[in-house]
Amino acid sequence: MLLAEVLWPRRADAAKVIGAGLEIAALGMGHRQVAARLGLAEGTARGWLRAFAGRAEAVRRHFTVALVALADDPVMPDTTPSTLADAVSAVAAAHRAASARWPQMLTVSRWEFAGRAIGGRVLTSPSIAI
Repeated sequence: MLLAEVLWPRRADAAKVIGAGLEIAALGMGHRQVAARLGLAEGTARGWLRAFAGRAEAVRRHFTVALVALADDPVMPDTTPSTLADAVSAVAAAHRAASARWPQMLTVSRWEFAGRAIGGRVLTSPSIAI
């Protein structure tokens, strides 16, 4: 069974939970704060953030291109000093554009959308192309 949008490869937690952690980190919080807010082990949150940090620029590029393709008049997210935050913003913007184009997408979280869009490779090795 393929569950790339709900569960990502090599991850026990749901895409929504991991995405929530990435969104918390995008606010400038570290892995300890992410873990505390989600009630998870620090090592789990640290692993997610490290994996995403290595992948963030590729994720940002992919979802910026998706945003431009999906939106009639795309509004680019503001850039930040953090590549992680920029990637999170790009995922959110592309999800909003997809939801506007296909209203049934509103039932899919932005992180399930991200997983589906790139085959669950949100946290895979940077050497694996999106």
